[in-house]
Order: sequence, then structure tokens, then C-alpha cells
Amino acid sequence: MSLNLIPRFLIVAEYTILTVLIIVVIFFALLLILGVRKSFKLKKENERLDQISEEIAKKKEEEYKDFTGGHMYQ
Repeated sequence: MSLNLIPRFLIVAEYTILTVLIIVVIFFALLLILGVRKSFKLKKENERLDQISEEIAKKKEEEYKDFTGGHMYQ
């Protein structure tokens, strides 16, 4: 009678371990997907901010007027 219980116990343990492993793999896969998605969003935002920063720098260069030609320096 004890011979019949051992295979059932092993089968239940294998299914339990398999279920836990599947849940863990799904959890970490979800974290990986969310991390990659966040990385792409941050990269896109960084490129947008770099472009805005370049535009602001160009505007400041265009607005700059040389003040050394004034009457105080002649």
C-alpha cells in the first residue's frame, strides 16, 4: 500500500513545483517587459528634452548682442 502513495506524492510535488516555477517565470517576465518598456519611454523622453535644449541654446545664441561696441569702451 505504501508503494502506491509514493508515486502520487511525487506527481503532486512535481505539479506543485512546476506551477510555482511557471508563476515565478511569468512574474519576472512581466517585470522584464515593464522595465524594457520604461527604458524605451525614458530614452524617447531624453531625446525630446535634448532637442528642446538645443532649440533653447540656438535661440539664446541668436538673441545675444555684442555690448562691447558701446560708448564706454571707445
